[in-house]
Amino acid sequence: MRRTVALTALFAMLLTPLLLTADAWARAGGGSSGGSRGSRSYSSPVPPSTSPASPSQPAAQQPGPQRPGWGGMLGGLLVGGLIGSLLFGGLGGGLFGGIGLLEIVVIGALVWFAFAYMRRQQAGAATSRYAAPGGYAAPAGYAGASGAPAATAEAPAGSGDLDRGLGFIRQMDAGFDPARFADTAEDIFFKVQAAWIARDMSVAAGALADEMRGILQRDCDKLRAEGKINRLENIAVRSAKLTEAWQERGQDYVTVRFLANLLDYTTDESGARVLEGSRTEPVKFEEYWTFVRPVGPNPWRLSAIQQP
Repeated sequence: MRRTVALTALFAMLLTPLLLTADAWARAGGGSSGGSRGSRSYSSPVPPSTSPASPSQPAAQQPGPQRPGWGGMLGGLLVGGLIGSLLFGGLGGGLFGGIGLLEIVVIGALVWFAFAYMRRQQAGAATSRYAAPGGYAAPAGYAGASGAPAATAEAPAGSGDLDRGLGFIRQMDAGFDPARFADTAEDIFFKVQAAWIARDMSVAAGALADEMRGILQRDCDKLRAEGKINRLENIAVRSAKLTEAWQERGQDYVTVRFLANLLDYTTDESGARVLEGSRTEPVKFEEYWTFVRPVGPNPWRLSAIQQP
């Protein structure tokens, strides 16, 4: 009995983070990342700058990939085995006693799996479903249609990078205004959400790049095939702020960070049964939407949705 209770408690502890990680609402894009941002497709979104960047300030170094401690899975097994041994017997008599070596190894494997799963979830959020064709870097010295060197993935990100990108855009569109564009981005935001609820992205076709339209329509088709409707109500945009602007390969790119809250829940076709989410509990979310157009005063289209 003591062994069963101890193992049940441990399994619950390990599974709880996994269940919490999977608890994500749908909305347009499914709460994941997708689309293309040109040479920045595989870069993390730049958060809004809180203070002007100083030219003399060195660029912040990006942390390199972290290796799993203790040699990956072997380390997880050793740590898990040690914990199991201390709890259930082997070292100093243990707390519960009587558990075998095989069960200790199983517990260690579960510990390793839980941490590995959470690490993959965190690392994959920014890059999942990005299209490889968009992941190029502009060649060194390349000049856009404006004649100015295009921003590349290697350019330092920050307020200086944003100002430089806006300068490139204004060379071919002198009237470009970030505040007015934020309003345009909000209009597209609401149009895309309305199309998502209808499960028909053709409603917002003019506001979507071809690749993004394909991604969202496939998700809509999946909802329709499963007999589900993702309902979004009381949508309120709390903030829409430009965080990135750059120019490459004859195209303008602008990224906007949205902070919003809404009622986000999924029902069956009749709308009577809630399958996910809540009709009454609003959720808050942060997303980065990237828009693209040919350089000059041309219409903007959504090309990517990226999670922070």
